[in-house]
Amino acid sequence: MAEGAEAEGLAAEAEAGGELERVRRILLRTPIRVFLVCPAIVITARAITPPARLRPVRWAFAPLLAWGYLQHRLVGAYRTTGPGGAGKGNRRVPDRLVTDGPYAIVRNPMYLGHLLFLAGLALVFRSRLGAVIFAGTAAWYQQRAQEDESKLAARFGDEYEAYRRRVPRWIPRLPEDGPR
Repeated sequence: MAEGAEAEGLAAEAEAGGELERVRRILLRTPIRVFLVCPAIVITARAITPPARLRPVRWAFAPLLAWGYLQHRLVGAYRTTGPGGAGKGNRRVPDRLVTDGPYAIVRNPMYLGHLLFLAGLALVFRSRLGAVIFAGTAAWYQQRAQEDESKLAARFGDEYEAYRRRVPRWIPRLPEDGPR
């Protein structure tokens, strides 16, 4: 009997550990982290910091929040249901190189949407913590973009190299022949 109870206890621990791991993985997904966890951290930090009452929220920067979120959602829909055929998330390399639409203006429009949102978060709430989160996330995205580009270069070769020369990584510019 004791062995059965011990086995049940171990099974319950394993199940709880598995559930905690699942929650951790969900919370660490980039969109969840950027659009839910980071705002919760910044807003909570502001609420428990006494000078918060003295620093009014700057709603003039709220459009950055909306722009960043909408850019992430719309570009994500374009990438997954449109020409790339990569499916949801970045787990696999697309079937074909996506160089039109928002990808004709900047190579990483979804990542850029996240950064716009985080910049807006820091500015709206006048948050130094938000600025640190933005800077850390920007550095992380720089590294991630370089890793992504290595995979794309390996998969698409000269086609990707030509695209990389034509379209900037972060700072958008209109293509010379206009939007595609």
